[in-house]
Amino acid sequence: MKQTICWLFVFYSFFLFPAYGQPSKKQSTFKIIGYYPLQAALSAELTKVPFTKLTHINLWFLNPDTLGNFTKDLSALAPFIQAAHASNVRVLFSIGGGSKQAQYHRLLQADKRTMLIKNLVAEVVKYKLDGIDVDLEGGDIDENYEPFVAELATSLRSHQKILTAAIAVYYKDQLSDKALATYDFVNIMAYDRTGPWRPEKPGPHSTFEHAQEDLEYFATVRSIPKEKMTLGVPFYGYGYGPALTSPAISMSYKDIIATFSGSHTADQWTMPDGKILYYNGKPTIQKKTRLAREKASGIMIWQLMGDTTGTHSLLDVVYKVAHDKTSVSH
Repeated sequence: MKQTICWLFVFYSFFLFPAYGQPSKKQSTFKIIGYYPLQAALSAELTKVPFTKLTHINLWFLNPDTLGNFTKDLSALAPFIQAAHASNVRVLFSIGGGSKQAQYHRLLQADKRTMLIKNLVAEVVKYKLDGIDVDLEGGDIDENYEPFVAELATSLRSHQKILTAAIAVYYKDQLSDKALATYDFVNIMAYDRTGPWRPEKPGPHSTFEHAQEDLEYFATVRSIPKEKMTLGVPFYGYGYGPALTSPAISMSYKDIIATFSGSHTADQWTMPDGKILYYNGKPTIQKKTRLAREKASGIMIWQLMGDTTGTHSLLDVVYKVAHDKTSVSH
């Protein structure tokens, strides 16, 4: 009888939860995913990392050298990983990033791909992480992206690890349906519609309407089920003006509310020098989280260290709405 129970446990663990490993109550709930700097995680003051309000942490960024090797000693990550797992938080390495990573064009080619994947998965296994998040963007996505993520998924799942991605509508035509279907879930970057790199187009970069449009596109046009989508929100803002020729700036939410009293209730703020800051305050993050509960399966945050502590924390807003049984979008 004991042997029968044991085999049943193995069967259900393997076949019902192949990508995620052992099920748990928290793992089946609304996802709250936060990007956190890999470098900071190596020496983080663990009591200040909000593990209890998260389900996943993506460590940005782990990228190979031009030969496809990962040479940095990351053994100092162990306390961070252990603390995350103690709170039932999955930790992933995020590769790529918004800055150019030209080495991938060569490394994703057929004769280099297997070696890169082997090295990448070895890093995940060595440091006891839970998977990989692919954040290759814009020009770093080419014809080798699809076979790369397909092979990476197979390798990760053989180790019971997961594969996710950060994606956006502004390079949607570079993402094939097959590639998107490969991921356990995707994090939709519903921000950066404009930014300091486009000073001629000042204005909000991450409105509630943008979030609605992005979720609608990936759900209806690309047929991604809500269970495999999370909505990305920004914990930062951009400032423009007072003239079109004035240099644009970026500013964390933490610094915005520390500098301008009352700014946590708004989405834009006029600075003393005439610049206008555009960001997401508490009411919009609350509304977006309600939308994510209805149309997606979680919230993704770029990035956790942009938040503040105390009563004006945006992560607290996300967490409270996510666990409010009466909360719906409107």
